[in-house]
Amino acid sequence: MSAKLFYNYEEDRSIMMKKDKEELRNWINNLEFIAKELRYLMEIESRIANQKTIKQELYNLQKENTEMVVEMRRYNNTTLGKLECDTVECDAFYLENHEKKRTEYLAFIQKYRLTKTKTFSLILLKTA
Repeated sequence: MSAKLFYNYEEDRSIMMKKDKEELRNWINNLEFIAKELRYLMEIESRIANQKTIKQELYNLQKENTEMVVEMRRYNNTTLGKLECDTVECDAFYLENHEKKRTEYLAFIQKYRLTKTKTFSLILLKTA
């Protein structure tokens, strides 16, 4: 179990930043796991189903996942790592940017799940 993320005496802005940093850490961890899982899926698919369209979808997801990991790490190191807002405009910019990253992440996860399900279904059909 990790240490307490925030304390009662902290300002809302500080709590928000800590929660967003933790959320981003989770996104990166999930994307890194997906990278490993995609390698397994690609190998299994090529051994059992060996279908060009699924193979291409998995390859595209792998490429997109790699790009997203790089982008999320860059976001962590540049924006979240150094952000010190002291104006409402700065807070609004940060919030809008973080929400955009969340939307991109969730869209990728949805696409990944659909392709993963399609791949498993195809593999099950080939082994039936």
